[in-house]
Amino acid sequence: MADKVFIHELTAFASIGAYDWEHTIKQRLVFNIEMEWDFTKAVATDDVQYCLNYAEVSEKILAFVESKPFKLVETVAYQVADLLQNNYGIRTLRIELHKPKAVAQASSVGVTVERNAE
Repeated sequence: MADKVFIHELTAFASIGAYDWEHTIKQRLVFNIEMEWDFTKAVATDDVQYCLNYAEVSEKILAFVESKPFKLVETVAYQVADLLQNNYGIRTLRIELHKPKAVAQASSVGVTVERNAE
């Protein structure tokens, strides 16, 4: 299966950082997410109930990321991957997580997490 649902540039404002001062402010995190999803039944029926609701997925990610402090972007990316797999049964996904302006000489830094169905 190669059908995918994507969410690009989902922006959260979170308490994140390895340094104490970073937790006194909210910092921007930007997600690009691809999730494998079988569109077959949705296409055959033209019925939204068989789609992956990207608005609901986005809201769940934002609520989670903005609800508690994190030290590492790696932790955020792994926990969001777990959240998506556990709540929506998504077995194959790719999350690219950016922390803009974290390094003065770069527009963004971050991590990529991939989970593949086996």
